[in-house]
Amino acid sequence: MSKLIVSTFTISLDGYAAGIGQRQDAPFGDGADGLHDWMTSTRAFHETHGLEGGVESADDAYVRGAVGHFGATIMGRNMFSASRGPWEDLSWTGWWGDNPPYHNDVFVMTHHPRPSFELEGGNAFHFVDGSPAEVLELARAAADGKDVHLAGGAATLRQYLAAGLVDDMRLTISPVLVGAGERLFDGLDTLPSHYRVAEQVSTAAATHVHIVRR
Repeated sequence: MSKLIVSTFTISLDGYAAGIGQRQDAPFGDGADGLHDWMTSTRAFHETHGLEGGVESADDAYVRGAVGHFGATIMGRNMFSASRGPWEDLSWTGWWGDNPPYHNDVFVMTHHPRPSFELEGGNAFHFVDGSPAEVLELARAAADGKDVHLAGGAATLRQYLAAGLVDDMRLTISPVLVGAGERLFDGLDTLPSHYRVAEQVSTAAATHVHIVRR
């Protein structure tokens, strides 16, 4: 069976994946400046976004492994859009432009389904109202034997971690303080019984932690 993998999900030193006040022009909210500097400064990030330059470092490997080899992706609505409730603007197709970085079927978890649509690069977005296990079953069917990418955000990751459904998680801790917003590990009292830390690698820009199922 394919694995459910969290790849290079970034949190702050005080555990936040986003600040307060997330909105269309500020997807990570206020106070989260610098959270992803470790990633955006790398040569790998520059290459994947058609830019020149970038820093060659050990962080490159984590950026290169983030997307591209998965058969399907799962994300929460909060990662797809800052809007809530019934959809008022169906013209919104995500933060990533016409060619998102996933290149597979993306399943957006929401209590307000909307019609599926396709973008360039093999990106097909589906909006489903279901439990974590039900959505994972759909994603695995679409992945056709390949692993499934659990992209985020924090609330969605918490659901899957609480259910013990995540097989492998590569978490990046950025050396910034956010102070308030969306924390990843709140309420996960049973986390130590389900998972263990397999490896930790620190660079000048971040600390990368590999967490696996027990």
